[in-house]
Amino acid sequence: MARGMLLSPFNMGTSASEVPYGTLDLMVLKTLEGMGPLHGYGIARRIEQMAQGALALNQGTIYPALLRLEQRGWIRSAWGTSENNRRARFYSITRSGRKQLAVETDLWTRTVAMMGRLLEDHS
Repeated sequence: MARGMLLSPFNMGTSASEVPYGTLDLMVLKTLEGMGPLHGYGIARRIEQMAQGALALNQGTIYPALLRLEQRGWIRSAWGTSENNRRARFYSITRSGRKQLAVETDLWTRTVAMMGRLLEDHS
């Protein structure tokens, strides 16, 4: 389970928050689908970049998620060499991971639409 605070209007813009519960798997799968194989540090930095400073990922958040996703068969890993010539484990999305990404994307799309309707001004 990824520890973290939910983003709220009270902490947005003041400092980076941790990952909202239940979103990290989707973010990792989407990142790997779009970027191809990446090492853990690269995945974390790309997610932070796309979040435009609204999230902060650390090793204690990203690596347990990668292990969990690999155990579920949604990603696979292989050793390789990073940009700075260090040995690193590179992760890539599997066919099963692509299917899961589609399921989770649909769920989040429906959840966001529902929340949008609930938050609309009905006056």
